[in-house]
Amino acid sequence: MCAILFWLWFYLTHIICVIIDDFTNIHSMITFSQAVIVDVHDTKRMQTLVQSSIGTKFSSRWNDKMVDMALQAVLTVARKHDNNSNFSTEVDLKRYAKVEKIPGGEISDCAVLKGVMFNKDTVHSKMRRRIENPRILLLDTPLEYKKGESQTNVEITDDKDWNLLLKAEEEYVKRMCEEIIVIKPDIVITEKGVSDLAQHYLAKADITAFRRLRKTDNNRIARATGATICSRTDEITEDDLGTKCKLFEMRKVGPDWFCYLDECVDPKACTIVLRGGSKDVLNELERNLQDAMQVVRNVVYHPKLLPGGGATEMAVAMGIRRASMSVKGVGQKPFAAIADAMEVIPRTLASNCGVSVIRTVTALRAKHAAAYEKNPSTPCNVGINGRTGDLVTMEELGIWEPFTVKVQTIKTAIENACMILRIDDIVSGSKKRK
Repeated sequence: MCAILFWLWFYLTHIICVIIDDFTNIHSMITFSQAVIVDVHDTKRMQTLVQSSIGTKFSSRWNDKMVDMALQAVLTVARKHDNNSNFSTEVDLKRYAKVEKIPGGEISDCAVLKGVMFNKDTVHSKMRRRIENPRILLLDTPLEYKKGESQTNVEITDDKDWNLLLKAEEEYVKRMCEEIIVIKPDIVITEKGVSDLAQHYLAKADITAFRRLRKTDNNRIARATGATICSRTDEITEDDLGTKCKLFEMRKVGPDWFCYLDECVDPKACTIVLRGGSKDVLNELERNLQDAMQVVRNVVYHPKLLPGGGATEMAVAMGIRRASMSVKGVGQKPFAAIADAMEVIPRTLASNCGVSVIRTVTALRAKHAAAYEKNPSTPCNVGINGRTGDLVTMEELGIWEPFTVKVQTIKTAIENACMILRIDDIVSGSKKRK
């Protein structure tokens, strides 16, 4: 009995090792034989890729608009590596690409700003509401008298002492404002409060101020304008000011005022403005736009595309079968099993079309075999048309899939298969009925 269990364990371990080797072969096949390197700035190719992911969604009537917005937003946020011509892996859409949903207007009014916007009005009515080439100062400290961190009691015996306390507070606020005015900024934005006295001094110096801005919005402004967030007014230098913004303007959209910091030079953050008739429409547009941006982000990470329509799966299956010819013994079975599993996608597409599954898959297999015999180094992009069931090249249909998604899908499937083979028993989580 022990011998039987040992050989069973050895057999399963051998199969798992072969399956893991299979993934290595699959990755190399996809990378070198099927992957097509794409330029992320090739608008036409990128539009074709994104349209295939949102073509059946709510926003399909405005496909061109949504695709252009997704491309512009992702390419704005993406940062290049210093020693690489391609984009690095830093594409932080959650932090630096904010979606601002404003009910009202038309869907055609949606846009991606070359900068940022936020829902705030100036703290004083006499402050400037439009500035060209503004000098922007960002703070995370309050422009008001700092309150004690713990409870403080002051006992006053003379009425003059009360005036001295008020005067000390006023001098503290005045000193902070003077330290800001010396740098000569046009706009001051702080995450904390701005007292009435500070508003008076800043308005008198012709400086526009905003208060109680979110930390995330402040970080976005810093990245778009090139400013540095300062914590102390006495340590502000000329280099801390943001000068990349070319236009500051207050605009009223619906009942609210919005601050626009637009036309920034090489902004690495942006705001996506969505307009629609209702909140439900805006929520659906946001979901569709997020899907499109994730597709573009995956291509920016790895600028490679794979043909859809089951072409990649069939090419991998044919490659695995050829590789299995050089394997002898038990290790040949996992190769054949994975090759059959890869053909599930073409079989499913043929079945959905209503055509003969056996004839279609056999013809597709013959196409790939003939293409390999003719020129092994040239990829075969022949797949199944999901509507008619005909065999066509994916370049004609314009059906492409991101390289990252396809590789991750195959990797996850193989890892799950190995995990199931390693499980000795199944423990049920439900209680037995008495």
